[in-house]
Amino acid sequence: MQKNLIPFNEKLRRKALKEYNILNTGPDEDYDNLTFLAASISNSPVAKISIVDHNRIWNKAVYGAEIQEIDRRNSFCDRSIHSDEPIFIINRSTHPEIFNAAQGIYDREFNFYAGIPLHNPQGHAIAVFCVFDTVEKKLTSPQLKGLHALANQTLNLFEFRKQKLKLFQVQAKLKEKYRELERFASLVSHDLKSPLANIISLSELLKDENEGKFDEDTEQYLKFLVESSYSLRNYIDGILSFYKSDHVLEKDYTNVDLRKLLKGIIDLYQVADDIEIIYPDDIMLHNVNKAALTQVFMNLISNALKYNDKDIRKVEITFAKSEEFYKFEVKDNGKGIPKDKYEEIFNIFTTLDTVDREGTLGSGIGLATVKKLVESMGGSISLESEIGEGSNFKFQIKRN
Repeated sequence: MQKNLIPFNEKLRRKALKEYNILNTGPDEDYDNLTFLAASISNSPVAKISIVDHNRIWNKAVYGAEIQEIDRRNSFCDRSIHSDEPIFIINRSTHPEIFNAAQGIYDREFNFYAGIPLHNPQGHAIAVFCVFDTVEKKLTSPQLKGLHALANQTLNLFEFRKQKLKLFQVQAKLKEKYRELERFASLVSHDLKSPLANIISLSELLKDENEGKFDEDTEQYLKFLVESSYSLRNYIDGILSFYKSDHVLEKDYTNVDLRKLLKGIIDLYQVADDIEIIYPDDIMLHNVNKAALTQVFMNLISNALKYNDKDIRKVEITFAKSEEFYKFEVKDNGKGIPKDKYEEIFNIFTTLDTVDREGTLGSGIGLATVKKLVESMGGSISLESEIGEGSNFKFQIKRN
């Protein structure tokens, strides 16, 4: 139901209209259907959804006519928005002066007009839902009820459009804020890496050149210094990787030979005698983001090997597909993950307080990056794990 009229104010009315950004927009089937129904319900040859601009009437949708816009002055719609009635109805025999003033504005000579002013939630008339006929007539109660229902639906479409525009604006602002945060994180991370590299180098040098010269406590402190420096470096690298993942998602989609992709990654790790990695052969993935998928596999395989305390570290990668998704599993025989941590480990900066084979604590960024990339490719990721037996990361991405 439309709200009550407020005292007419053209300046505020045009300001309200501007919020919908609807003038000069293209055809829309939703609006066209409403004018078709209006003509059918009222048994009229012409129906319009007319936007009242500053000095013109612009039609968002028209049934039974082709004129896109007319002068506002002396138009029926201009009179409608100034009317105090919920529906402005006129016949030539009762209002000849109005029809005579409108002579030449329309593409034919009308003798009947009914227009429902469309008011925004603040009460400003921004448009008119109207029907025209070349013969005089009187609308029945069901016809009037039907036209009001269609007018209200038109307003709903207007409001939906406005809210969608606001959402786009908020999204644009959030995206810009995110870009600013990304630039800040990148700048800070890069600024930290140089002095941190110096700290690591000097600490390693101090440790190597004075081996056996310090007492036990001093050597332990020096060891903590080196380990903490490497841990901080991992955090910085992780932050950079997390924010760079957005740029990875902007890469072009292409066909990918899964075996070649995995072999390129696995060759980086399978130089050690204690590593066994099994992966599928002869599988072609169509129209996927190769860069993003590579990053996902690199993170999962790296974790499977780093957080593995077995003498022989094993990783098995499997593949399946459905009509909608490509499905992958990365299974290892590592330490395993507690069940109550299955969801939490995908949150950024969340760690299990466990160290890798080198004694370094994780950054809690790798799996957050994986989840972000997978979901951005229209997919999802889940985990099955058993303490002491290993973990199985299952993820799927949308087939395009």
